[in-house]
Amino acid sequence: MTALNDLDWLFARQRFGVHPGLSRVRALLARLGDPQTAFRAVLVGGTNGKGSTAATLAAMLEAGGERTGLFTSPHLTRFSERFVVGGRELGGEEVLAALRRVRPHAEAVEASFFEIVTTLGGLLFAEQGVGAAVLEVGLGGRLDATNALDPVLSVITNIGLDHTELLGGTREAIAGEKAGILRAGRPAVTGVAADLLPILETRGADLWALGREVRVEAAPLGWDGWDVRVRVPGADLTLRTPLLGAHGAGNAALAAAAAHRLGVGEEAIRAGAARVRWPGRLEVLPWRGGRVLLDGAHNPDGARALADALRGLGVTRLPVVFGAAADKDAAGVAGALRAVASEVILTRAALSPRAADPASLAPHFGGLPVRMAGSPAAALDLLPAGGLSVVCGSLYLIGEVRPLLRGEAAEGRERWQ
Repeated sequence: MTALNDLDWLFARQRFGVHPGLSRVRALLARLGDPQTAFRAVLVGGTNGKGSTAATLAAMLEAGGERTGLFTSPHLTRFSERFVVGGRELGGEEVLAALRRVRPHAEAVEASFFEIVTTLGGLLFAEQGVGAAVLEVGLGGRLDATNALDPVLSVITNIGLDHTELLGGTREAIAGEKAGILRAGRPAVTGVAADLLPILETRGADLWALGREVRVEAAPLGWDGWDVRVRVPGADLTLRTPLLGAHGAGNAALAAAAAHRLGVGEEAIRAGAARVRWPGRLEVLPWRGGRVLLDGAHNPDGARALADALRGLGVTRLPVVFGAAADKDAAGVAGALRAVASEVILTRAALSPRAADPASLAPHFGGLPVRMAGSPAAALDLLPAGGLSVVCGSLYLIGEVRPLLRGEAAEGRERWQ
């Protein structure tokens, strides 16, 4: 059995789809000795911003002296990006060695792709001796594989309409699903809208909410990020984050409040916030004498946050490269992007079977010049030299564009989870 075969086997399991439920992942973890009990777990869920919040919180814990694991999904360029310990992406051979241990047990319980990946994270973090691990929830919360872990603290960033076919067609239904990561009597932090707080509060967690227990003041620093002041019960925290957009400042504030509740001191909170980087989300990279802003804005709320961030940076109109998964609300995303786009170049992620046909997206951008590109590389070739452009939409598209901008090799496997 070769290493390549192991990864091919794992990626092939994406084709079995998403099967919400905790019985298989719990059985898989048990067969491996329940490695997730070896460390404190923190779950970070929400519709948008959960990845950057998780990365910031992990950086704060690490700055506070805790050996910390970070589990995120999906990856952009390399599968091993999903597993970070001490601020370092684990090496491919380390990940593959753990996968070889997991594979026979996963086959025995018929685990899904994400159940296997979650279990792999738990095993790797236990083997690496982490004291705490911050895990980004995959889909929803109540029945997501990460919820097989027992968090000491939970974060829910926000609630929007996404994955409605699985989570429900209303904000209230989705809030109920995401509230499943909360634990009665344990601390939690959230940035959800006030009208949804009663749904979260039915879980009995010790909940702090933005605008209530967590008061935030943020001053923009242009392309350098934000100065943020976070007032929480018993502390007045100040930090600087390189995350762009008002939502980036809010995510940093959520992470700071969570870190404070986990006992991290103010200096470590400040140091962790300053060092965090979150690729593919309002990330600026050079390209042919200009700059390209990458952002995985794949739902309407994310697209509105991107448009607001651009306006906040003084950008009025610019070229936009866009591609989406076929099951996303492309019309809603386009509605937000039309306010900032000077022209639109439509393409698709070459390695994602879920990608929408670019021609099907064109009607959503009526009134703007629209061009088609047969591949992400062709889309980049159509961008004007110099200046600023945006590539946004599917994270799988971002994952194919980013290595082109950086001159890196791509993984080259079909992926849609």
